[in-house]
Amino acid sequence: MSSIEEEAFEHTLLVVREVSVFKIPPRSTSGGYKCGEWLQSDKIWSGRLRVVSCGDRCEIRLEDPSSGELFAACFVLPGHRESSVETVLDSSRYFVLKIEDGRGKHAFIGLGFNERNEAFDFNVALSDHEKYLRREHEKESDGVEGDESSIDIHPAVNHRLKEGETIRINVKSKPSSGTGMLSAAGMSGAASNTKKPGALLAPPPSGGGKMRSPLPPPPNDPAVTRMHSGSSALMANESTRRSADPLSDLPQLERSLPSTNTTVHPTSTTSSGWAAF
Repeated sequence: MSSIEEEAFEHTLLVVREVSVFKIPPRSTSGGYKCGEWLQSDKIWSGRLRVVSCGDRCEIRLEDPSSGELFAACFVLPGHRESSVETVLDSSRYFVLKIEDGRGKHAFIGLGFNERNEAFDFNVALSDHEKYLRREHEKESDGVEGDESSIDIHPAVNHRLKEGETIRINVKSKPSSGTGMLSAAGMSGAASNTKKPGALLAPPPSGGGKMRSPLPPPPNDPAVTRMHSGSSALMANESTRRSADPLSDLPQLERSLPSTNTTVHPTSTTSSGWAAF
C-alpha cells in the first residue's frame, strides 16, 4: 500500500468545538511552562480542535469551525509525545503544542480548553492512539508469519454419512404402569416396604415410656373437700333410710329364727299356732 493510500485512512479520535490559542514567551527555566506567565498576552486565535489518527502518526489540527480551513497542526510521532505536547506546571486545562509548517520550521503555542473534562478527553485521545500502536506492533511480533508457514498435520475428517449408511439409536422404553412423579414415588415406596432376608426387627421401646401414676392432690384442694363431704352425706342418708324401713333388718330376723333342721318331739305342745313352724 502506498503512502497516499495510508493517508486516506483517517480516524477521528476527538472533536472540541472551541479552544483558545495563545502566543507564549520563550521558556524562562528548564522546569517547564507556566500559563500564568502568558495568559496576560493577547489571544491570537480561537476555533475547533480535532485529534486524528493517521496510521502511526497522530495529528492535532486547529481548524476554522465554519470553513474548516487549517490554522495549524501538531504532529505526534510514535514515542515523541512529550516533545510535541507538553503540559504546563500550574494548570490542567492548558498545554504547549509544537506546530510545524511542513518545511522544517516549528514554533510553540499555548493551547487552552474552556472545561477540565475537555482537557481530560484530550489526554485520553492521545493515550488511545498510543495503545492502538502498541497492539498493532504486538500483533506483528507475535509471529503472524510463523502461523502462515506452519503446516497442519491433522487433515480435516469428513463425518458425513455415505450413501446407504444409517444410524441406529437405542431408546429405553418407559414403564407402562404409571408415569411421572406418582409412579416414581410408588416404586420407591414398594422398594422400601420390601423386607430383606435376615433383617432384624427394631427393639421395643425402653422403660422410659411407662405411664406414671398421678400425683396426690394437695390437702387443701376444694375439689377433694367437696368429694369427702358428698360421700359423708350419702352414708348418713343410707343409714336413715335403713332405720325407716322395717324390712331393712330382715337378715337379723332370719338369723334369730329357729333352724329347720331342729327335731320336733311329738309330745311337745305349742302355745301358739304359727310358732310351731
